[in-house]
Amino acid sequence: MLLELRIENLLLIERAELRLGPGLNAITGETGAGKTVLAHSLDLLMGGRARPQIVRPGAEEAWVEGVFALPDGLLDDPELAELAERLPEGTDEVVLGRRIGASGRTSAFIGGRSASAADLRALGSRLLSFYGQHEHRRLTLASAQLEVLDGFAGEAHLALRERYRDSHAEASRLTGELVELRDREGARERDLDLLRFELAEIESAAPDADEEGELEAERTRLRHAEGLREAAGRALAAVSGVAEDGGGARAALAEAEAGLTAVDGLDAGLDELGERLRAVAIELDDAAGGLRGYLDRIEAEPGRLEAVEERLEAVERLKRKHGGSVPEVLAHAERCRAEVERLENASELLGELEAGLGEAEARRARLAAELTAGRERSRDELADRVATELAELAMDGARLEVSLAPHPDGFGRAGAETVELLVATNPGMPTSPLRDAASGGELSRIMLALTVLSAPGERAGGRRPALVFDEVDAGIGGNTARAVGERLRGLAASRQVVCITHLPQVASLADAHFRIEKETVGGEARARVEHVAGDDLVAEIVRMLGGERGDATASRHAEELLKAA
Repeated sequence: MLLELRIENLLLIERAELRLGPGLNAITGETGAGKTVLAHSLDLLMGGRARPQIVRPGAEEAWVEGVFALPDGLLDDPELAELAERLPEGTDEVVLGRRIGASGRTSAFIGGRSASAADLRALGSRLLSFYGQHEHRRLTLASAQLEVLDGFAGEAHLALRERYRDSHAEASRLTGELVELRDREGARERDLDLLRFELAEIESAAPDADEEGELEAERTRLRHAEGLREAAGRALAAVSGVAEDGGGARAALAEAEAGLTAVDGLDAGLDELGERLRAVAIELDDAAGGLRGYLDRIEAEPGRLEAVEERLEAVERLKRKHGGSVPEVLAHAERCRAEVERLENASELLGELEAGLGEAEARRARLAAELTAGRERSRDELADRVATELAELAMDGARLEVSLAPHPDGFGRAGAETVELLVATNPGMPTSPLRDAASGGELSRIMLALTVLSAPGERAGGRRPALVFDEVDAGIGGNTARAVGERLRGLAASRQVVCITHLPQVASLADAHFRIEKETVGGEARARVEHVAGDDLVAEIVRMLGGERGDATASRHAEELLKAA
């Protein structure tokens, strides 16, 4: 049950808080006052997409929060296991929240912790079922009619349909692979030649990401070899002198060593300095050796630059052809190996795929037959139950037929048949497709009847989420409106129902009534929501009847409606 709904800065609504109760909760207001915003706030709590420019002008962000009472055992659902871990053990209430920034970015929260829109959909769909004001139009779609029948058939049937969908996807995947393999059979040798050539080219070059970096560094060094050689030579001469006359830093250091050696042992402090000079001499000798080796290597590498350039060009050519980087080139080689193996073993693979497809098709056919049987068992019962519901909605004698026809492709995503709802809205009339036979008001009542029967948890005593109807009573009035209101109140006897309505006959039957009213403050339009009862409730019913406050006749009519409830 939805206990509280809090809204901030959502279009016209600057701030609103609704404390909803069990039974039938009615929300009313003038056209354009903001009833649709309330409906959208509930859709947001169920993970729906935020509409553009939904944040109130001038505000940085909008918030929607809903406090829900959790049905016993709801969090035991395996699909909610991850969410259950985030909530305190034994919790019986949870807060679902949605933040919408002025930029359009949204954030979701469950129990005060960050969540995703998918998390809201998973939990919200078990707490609320939302039926928008255009739901009756959607009911004319074949896919929606199939959902109605399958929803009526029950949870086990829906689980069977999911297994069928998995088997259908597997059969479709295997069919696609077989078609591709057979299509390529004629070009197999040509494809093999190309794949083998590309693989041999890569294997011959044997590119390596680490080697590429080393080669690039070496190329830079070789391109500047003359300058490097000259610098190394000058450094060696400065350290060791030239071959003809010796000298350099090493000779000067040797002279210093000799002078200190002559007085060795006479002064500990000077002896320590002598040791440091000898250490420097060793370092200089080592550096000189390194410089000589560097000069020898440069002199010993004629033609090396050309070899490095060729190697790098070969690697660059492969990169241009196969992805732009050495890892991509190596990944392409792996794909080539796998494809070569697949094509070389095409006959064997073809047999495996055909065997696998045969098994998948047999499994799909078996599950499809079970789905068909379930639909055939349910359709007559659904038709009978809908007729009973419609009689209570002032459509006595109307009847529904559920037509099952073979799927044009043999098998579709939802089974081996298509579903079409046919309706006769008056006694003695032939049935016609729902989209052709019913007016807007009749469609609204048919949708309500079907909703009652196929809503989640309605069958087999399952958990029943709260139902939210956004102007489900569109297109009706008079005694029919009263009948719809009575049905909504009957539905609310066993679950919470929230109904956004424009009909006084429906609103007068509510257990709790909320009015949304638009006003202009400082040149800005704002909507406020308040609970109404007593004289205020009578005044709101008067407004819905088209009367003015203080209209005695309209007031008596309003009071009679409320008294009759």
